[in-house]
Amino acid sequence: MGPADQRRRVGVITNREIANFANEWQLDHHVVEKDYVLGWLLAGIAEHPQTRSWAFKGGTCLRKCWFETYRFSEDLDFTVTESDLDVGRLGETFMEIATWLDDQCGLGLIVDDGSFRQRQNKRGKPTIEGRLGYLGPLGMPTPPKVKLDLTADEVIVRRLEVQPVMHPFSDGPSSPAAGHLARVRCYSLPELLGEKIRALAERCRPRDLYDVIHTHRHPDLIGRAHDVAQILAAKCAHAHIDTPTLATIRSTPFRDEIETEWSNMLGHQLPHLPSFDDFWFQLDDVFAWLDGSRPLPQLTEISPTELVSDWRPARHMTSWRQGSSIELIRFAGANRLKVTIDYHPMQGRIGPRTVEPYSLRYTQQGRLLVMVVNDREQIRSYRADRIRAVSVEPESFTPRYLVEF
Repeated sequence: MGPADQRRRVGVITNREIANFANEWQLDHHVVEKDYVLGWLLAGIAEHPQTRSWAFKGGTCLRKCWFETYRFSEDLDFTVTESDLDVGRLGETFMEIATWLDDQCGLGLIVDDGSFRQRQNKRGKPTIEGRLGYLGPLGMPTPPKVKLDLTADEVIVRRLEVQPVMHPFSDGPSSPAAGHLARVRCYSLPELLGEKIRALAERCRPRDLYDVIHTHRHPDLIGRAHDVAQILAAKCAHAHIDTPTLATIRSTPFRDEIETEWSNMLGHQLPHLPSFDDFWFQLDDVFAWLDGSRPLPQLTEISPTELVSDWRPARHMTSWRQGSSIELIRFAGANRLKVTIDYHPMQGRIGPRTVEPYSLRYTQQGRLLVMVVNDREQIRSYRADRIRAVSVEPESFTPRYLVEF
């Protein structure tokens, strides 16, 4: 047995595991497969000595390293040094990463002479675009591709963080209980938000609007508006653009285009597409927060009863069981959308009720509870095993308590 065979763990996960996740999360199977591949590719980049110093950023960084955004991204973005922008050396490096991936999980990464291309950004600076095919669990006859964007023309304002790569699948190499594959150098949460706001000002794409609103809501940003504003100003100065205001975003010539493309660009990346209008109007809150006139509210958790433990769910999407609707409830809460739950209690009213979802708890007896506020503004806890169906409503809500999703 050779060294590679000695290192080999299990083969690539089964297409049934992908299908189970896709059905539970209400996503296309190919979207889930790509999420699996992105996680392992990140682990390979973190492992290789030529790439482990890269700074991970962008929407995939938010989701893979910080918190569950529920938007399944399709590419990996990195800030690198100019010496890293060498097409030939990148090809050699990713050939080695491909070998490592095959040894670790059986994933087939396809690297060839056309995998990397040098481009120029709007400032005439060199960038690299990579497109890497892969042979994943679904075994598609035409290999899908993941995209890499590498740039050295970027200012990093705050110290980089080292974060775990969250991975809900069954083949995590270090500790399946920990739910991550590796640890990567990445942008801090304020830096990610500052860069997303700048991107929104420059390009006004649906994914940037979604990420700005979703990230702004995160409780880890309470009291950090000034920090984000400083980061935003530095990044805009580097890009030679004015620091955006609510008025400049509102007056963008891309307003109609971003609304038209909202469904086309995000519909396949989310379990349920929130209203464009809700996200567009919440820019008011973002810019009022940035200028200090509207701080993020410090909401309290829904107080558990004596029978409830202090357990909290994983930060990332996971599998609860086949047929479960828990992740759909978590998605709705994170996006401030009400849900209609068809509930069948042991005693009391059976049937649908529309509620605001806030959190999950386990009782000391091991029962999973969904903590909600009903239409009479009453706190209720619903046993997950008594929930028969869940549907996400288009109606949004303003949180009364801390949303823990």
